[in-house]
Amino acid sequence: MALSKHINPDKLLRDAHDKPSKHHVLTQTDPNVVHHTYGARYGTNPIPKYHIASKGVDADSAYQIIHDELSLDGSPVLNLASFVHTHMPPQADKLMQENMSKNLIDSDEYPATQVLHTRCVSILADVWHAPSAKQAIGTATTGSSEAIMLGGLAMKRIWQEKRKAQGKSIHEPGPNIVMGANAQVALEKFARYFEVECRLVPISTESKYRLDPNKAMEHVDENTIGVFVILGSTYTGHYEPVLEMSNLLDEYEKKTGHSVPIHVDAASGGFVAPFATPKLKWDFSLPRVVSINTSGHKFGLSYVGVGWIVWRDKAHLPKDLIFELHYLGSVEYSFSLNFSRPAAPIVAQYFNFIHLGFEGYRNVALNDLRNARLLSRALERSGYYTVLSDIHRKIGGAQASIKDAIGVEDDVELYEPGLPVVSFRFTDDFKTKYPEIQQKWIQTLLRAKGWIVPNYELAPDLQQIDILRVVVRENMTEVVIDQLVVDLIEITEELMKTDSSLHALTVIGHRGTSKPEAHHGRMDEGSKSSGTYAKQC
Repeated sequence: MALSKHINPDKLLRDAHDKPSKHHVLTQTDPNVVHHTYGARYGTNPIPKYHIASKGVDADSAYQIIHDELSLDGSPVLNLASFVHTHMPPQADKLMQENMSKNLIDSDEYPATQVLHTRCVSILADVWHAPSAKQAIGTATTGSSEAIMLGGLAMKRIWQEKRKAQGKSIHEPGPNIVMGANAQVALEKFARYFEVECRLVPISTESKYRLDPNKAMEHVDENTIGVFVILGSTYTGHYEPVLEMSNLLDEYEKKTGHSVPIHVDAASGGFVAPFATPKLKWDFSLPRVVSINTSGHKFGLSYVGVGWIVWRDKAHLPKDLIFELHYLGSVEYSFSLNFSRPAAPIVAQYFNFIHLGFEGYRNVALNDLRNARLLSRALERSGYYTVLSDIHRKIGGAQASIKDAIGVEDDVELYEPGLPVVSFRFTDDFKTKYPEIQQKWIQTLLRAKGWIVPNYELAPDLQQIDILRVVVRENMTEVVIDQLVVDLIEITEELMKTDSSLHALTVIGHRGTSKPEAHHGRMDEGSKSSGTYAKQC
């Protein structure tokens, strides 16, 4: 073809197109267009499970198929097992829809989004009493698990730098980290994944099922990179005593010269304690606390997918954990485990800060705690259950009468601080009178009514105790609590009346999903459980 200065680009593209197939001679149908009824061809044919289909279906049919299958999931409103928030106002939904295609890491392309991210970090630093909200440093994460990894890595790197400066080995005997046996599995994951000895401190009823600071000190030495202290135990909602732990580590440093920092895992409590009990000492107001993580998608009231970690100042985030990037159009800095990250959850978090403010967050936290106290009192007054969590008990109630210890006043400052979590079990009298009734049946029978309430064992050394647990979130109103109590009492009393044939429930209690593909790709066995709440497979 002769070269020409007057090539028609429209004609070039038109001629370069694939030629469509012609209509079938007999059926007169176009094979390039798919016309199907409800659910397309998968209404009567099996859907692909282990391979991709050779041909697709139209978007409406694909939506309907997936929508219908997902309707088999439990109801988020009745899921009382999860800490994860499930409702936001329509305006927040709209903002997330508008920003769902944005990648947070592209700060040159989305500078306004980065500004909102920075504001969120500064707001949290201020709420947590950092020495300077402008000098604190932090980042959004996928959730608290990633944030915990970053907090642990920073403490490990600082410990390594100190050891090298002293001419000491960083390998023999190696670093260790101290935490309660009630720690959520993400904390133990840090230790395992990043080769740090995990020193679990046994819990007891005397320690209120959480870290005992005095016992924790028995595990601290010069190779301890830090102590994980949990503001809101997964099991019972108890806050671990950060101030007491800090004071003991202060004394330890005076005696030995070894400075051991604290990272506070405030996955849930980071958005409850500052608003409900602002006088509580647990955050950056204690110099020993060097970093804090939280989950925006829990009591931060955002949709799932956002966590946060904040360091009290730049000195506690080692520079070699910060990467300088030059290939996204500008010079950028990254110190998270994930690179790409959706921006929409960060926008949703900022929406909450603007929409709710301090007063709004406080109102939500107080209402959650009020409803949790209501549920706790109702359960204990039934005579069938004893409540392990203490948020309905007055401070110092152990020395008071039962009537005085379980308060009815509305002032949150009168009660033991903690998460709006209600952990409970059968009373000893009930178990003595009805030894054939297994507590796990309650979980199964509640699920038959739609409720999702987990029954599980406590951490070492109390694994012989099974508890039921309810997380009271914003959408668990008094109306919902009323129906839960009605169903719970009805189920319990029916079990009391029924003969021993009810033992067949033990089979139901072990049931899982019956779908064959639910087991596809699963490992047959895994590492031995250490006893933390989320066991390894």
